Amino acid sequence: MAGAGAAAVAAALPRAAAAQAFASKRPPKAQRRFTSAAVEAEIARVKRRIADPELAWLFENCYPSTLDTTVTKVGTVDGKPDAFVITGDIEALWLRDSSAQLQTYVHLTPKDAPLRRLFHGLIQRQARCILIDPYANAFMEDPTARSNLGARDDKTEMKPGVAERKWEIDSLCYPMRLAHGYWTATRDKAPFDATWQRAMALAVATLRQQQRKGDDGPYRFQRLNLSPTETLMFEGRGAPTRKVGLIHSMFRPSDDACLYPFLIPSNLFAVSALRMLATVQREAAGDATSAADAEALASEVEAALAAHGKMPDGQGGEVWAYEVDGYGNAIFMDDANVPSLSALPLLGAAKRDDPLYRRTQALAWSERNPYFFKGSAAEGIGGPHVGMDMIWPMSIVSRALDSDDDAQILQCLRWLKATHAGTGFMHESFHKDDPAKFTRPWFAWANGLFGDLILDLERRRPALLATRL
Repeated sequence: MAGAGAAAVAAALPRAAAAQAFASKRPPKAQRRFTSAAVEAEIARVKRRIADPELAWLFENCYPSTLDTTVTKVGTVDGKPDAFVITGDIEALWLRDSSAQLQTYVHLTPKDAPLRRLFHGLIQRQARCILIDPYANAFMEDPTARSNLGARDDKTEMKPGVAERKWEIDSLCYPMRLAHGYWTATRDKAPFDATWQRAMALAVATLRQQQRKGDDGPYRFQRLNLSPTETLMFEGRGAPTRKVGLIHSMFRPSDDACLYPFLIPSNLFAVSALRMLATVQREAAGDATSAADAEALASEVEAALAAHGKMPDGQGGEVWAYEVDGYGNAIFMDDANVPSLSALPLLGAAKRDDPLYRRTQALAWSERNPYFFKGSAAEGIGGPHVGMDMIWPMSIVSRALDSDDDAQILQCLRWLKATHAGTGFMHESFHKDDPAKFTRPWFAWANGLFGDLILDLERRRPALLATRL
């Protein structure tokens, strides 16, 4: 018996050491911004399925990060739910980020009334933001406040409540995707009221306006900054284009300026998002006319993409271009920020087994892409936003989410595990040879996307989570 007791103590020592080494990085319960019983149960359930203690610890830290730290307001406006969700270390609501941050919890909304109210509040807040200015990408919590960012000095129409006014197609597409995800999960019509319908009508009209068929439209933007990625040429109109039915995007999801205004991954996202919107308009709002309008624009952009969105891959085939101008000029690259060419299936913008997508993704993860970096710590995609040799964990997560290759997925997990620099969270980027050199320690979108990956693997590749990395 004594021998058995000693053996039990010896076996417990590694577990105790692991528990001490991987103490939770979550805020104390009293300091968490929002708590969901369904999310807490999901963390406990999934964590039990993860054999690697460090990977389990990363999931426990990252998955609830949005709720723990970025929900700065849950209340009411005009008697309706309201919620404000910041990006992390930037205290403003990005339409893109806030949508992606909550999307990771949408499957749990049927189980949790407070969580449904949070979604309802954000959907309503986003609608009111779009009605303030459909060209803005980021907003203040106080709709009467001036921007607290450097953007207040931009040469553009900065309305009260706007934090930054960079026109990006995906800023309007992400709220459409979030609405569709919530409606599909809950069949709750409450968020999709007259305010939401007006905002979505304005969003569709703005996307159509930015086809620029008749004129350049009203949007202008210039920033007094030495970096060319922060401003637009030709008095803020952007580079010239031939009008072919594609939607102009002056900025990428990275908030960097486009070289050519037809940003192909964002146009592909627009096609899928408009069709998602049409479903909600028809089924939840009972608005067949608006649904048909959204579907018509989606079909027009889809046809323009087929005609103008591709380019030779240099190997006798075709791939999606990153940006084109309608004159036949195109650039190939990829940026880690989603929508990216690499992550199209995550947004319903391509099928994972589509040969055109597969060729495009393979080329993006090669030296043909100037922002593909391979180093001693990891390999992955970055972008101009934070400079050369900086890999974004978001690109590694996206690659694993879109992969059916077990060895490739395990490699992605190993890279993610090895590059958080001891913080227990995903970062915006890290140096390809030195993970201790990273940007943005508090970036909730990346944390949520990592949580998505673990949930995805738990559903379709559970044996991988049962592996010690």
